[in-house]
Amino acid sequence: MPKSIILSLLAVVLLSACTNTSKQNSMLPVQLPQAPKAEKKDSAITVHNHTRIDPYFWMRLTDEQKNAEQADAQTQKVISYLKAENAYTDTVMHRIKELQKNLFDEIVGRIKKDDQSVPYFSNGYWYYVKYKEGKEYPIICRKKETLENEENVILDVNELAEGHTYYSASGMRISPDNKILAFSEDTVSRRIYTIRFKNLETGAFYDDEIPNVSSGGAWANDNQTYFYTSKNMVSLLSEKVWRHKLNSAISNDVMVYHEKDPSFYMGVYKSKSDKYIIIGEGSTLVSDYRILNADTPNEEFKQFIPRGTEHEYSINHFENKFYIVTNDNAQNFRLMETPEDNTSMENWKEVIPHREDVLLEGIDVFKNHLVISERKNALNHIRIINQQTQDEHYLDFGEEVYVAGTSTNPEFNTEALRYSYSSMTTPYSTIDYNMDSKVKDIKKVQEVVGGHIPENYKTERQWAIARDGSRVPISLVYKKGVKLDGNAPLLLYAYGSYGATMDPGFSSTRLSLLDRGFIYAIAHIRGGQSMGRQWYDDGKMMNKINTFNDYIDCSKFCYYSV
Repeated sequence: MPKSIILSLLAVVLLSACTNTSKQNSMLPVQLPQAPKAEKKDSAITVHNHTRIDPYFWMRLTDEQKNAEQADAQTQKVISYLKAENAYTDTVMHRIKELQKNLFDEIVGRIKKDDQSVPYFSNGYWYYVKYKEGKEYPIICRKKETLENEENVILDVNELAEGHTYYSASGMRISPDNKILAFSEDTVSRRIYTIRFKNLETGAFYDDEIPNVSSGGAWANDNQTYFYTSKNMVSLLSEKVWRHKLNSAISNDVMVYHEKDPSFYMGVYKSKSDKYIIIGEGSTLVSDYRILNADTPNEEFKQFIPRGTEHEYSINHFENKFYIVTNDNAQNFRLMETPEDNTSMENWKEVIPHREDVLLEGIDVFKNHLVISERKNALNHIRIINQQTQDEHYLDFGEEVYVAGTSTNPEFNTEALRYSYSSMTTPYSTIDYNMDSKVKDIKKVQEVVGGHIPENYKTERQWAIARDGSRVPISLVYKKGVKLDGNAPLLLYAYGSYGATMDPGFSSTRLSLLDRGFIYAIAHIRGGQSMGRQWYDDGKMMNKINTFNDYIDCSKFCYYSV
């Protein structure tokens, strides 16, 4: 379901809530003003030997409007129309202005202004992010060895943002010796970054600044060599990987790989084992990887396997081998392994076979454990395998409808698995789980300012039958006491594209609807991957009509049954 339709639906339902929950039904004008009408100018657009007529194409600034006078006149015409639309909206919504303000204050009022993330341990340090009330940007901190030690602010983004109308810092990478921070900053809001380096012992910034790049990168094990990707400044896609030596001129950087196919997205990162620098690429149906030993950064990258035509996979290094999650002869993916010094497919050995009813979404590798992220019946499952004994078990989440997934786990030699958990009634929680003792330690539960009692709400799973007989799962949440008899207002949300799955997680914003008697529903329609890879394939390309039919059929189900 296109986001524009969803947003329009939300506006309509909120408007319904405004009128239904008010004491008088005369909040809206009896006669609405005339809505502005955009001018129509038929334009014939031919692409792939197909011609379509777009009456609103004139709103787009084209190459034909070459002189500034023409461009300015067209721009002003579009702006005038948009102002008319805004004025129309203000007129229609004027009588519920107070309710709009109340809703906004409610939503903002539930957000904690002074907050801190749960610390995670990596290479001898505890890292965390904190926010201070009145400050817009995060403060990145760490403490050495224990949380009782002195706090060290490694990056105060509020200071860096001063003087900029927009600022974003991301892609933070700490050198293996913990002494240098590499990070990417964007000051124009186009995801065109500049990489900067900071000495964490002195607090001084290096002169090295690398512009027009993507966020992120990877340190070699010499603490001096940094790999990064540069952008094509027309398409803004990453297309080249470079090797930079700290304290050297950017003009001396060496290009180590150039992707000439514009359909591929690309990034460079380091394996969790710290042994390999990896160039990862992907298009709609194809994955491709190149690896380099992080101890020898001046050598050439080696292609993991030859690039296929329709092969999606991911790689994780462990000891003397790689794990591969692949859809080769496995629509829902299977797990393979191969020796690190001979990665060709004829050496791949199956670890977990393909299953028609389970989607293998990914893995997390630890020294003694292998964690498998799976999806079955539109729900997440976390499976833990002891790599020494091969004993295995699943985490129990205790609710009918929920969302769970592995979180930040940079440490390799640990028995603690960090994962996140939420449901449509339960705020997001960060939990550490001992994979040996099976003991859970809840580190943090998202605070809802003003209070939230999960027991006052109910979440459940229902199934709609689509017109072709397919069973489509629907996740529901509502306040206890609301009857599912067809009389309560209901907001149905769905998104069925790109294999994106809309998980039934918590939203404090949604409480403003639930507390007014609304039922909130998520239809897990085809086009997403809620029910596995087949669910995605059945909702794209020539099967795209299923996405819309599912949404309509779920709407009818809710109308008659909820």
